[in-house]
Amino acid sequence: MTARDGKSHFAARPGEAEAWVRTADPAVSKRAADGDFTARLTIDITPELRGRIKVVAFRRGITVADMLRALFAREFPDSDGGAP
Repeated sequence: MTARDGKSHFAARPGEAEAWVRTADPAVSKRAADGDFTARLTIDITPELRGRIKVVAFRRGITVADMLRALFAREFPDSDGGAP
């Protein structure tokens, strides 16, 4: 067997936030080629909030993912990097 140096090299700390965020993710989704989305975001929410989100999406006749993408697009519009 080969010896390990004991240090973990899992991830490096980003130098500049904007450059780090815009760096391509090596684990790009399969759907990225279709232009649907290029990154996955995971958040922890309560089961109650998840249920409310699903009900609202169902009533609107859209998927939860599509509804949340639209919400994020409204809340975080493209900008020049300045303050809102």
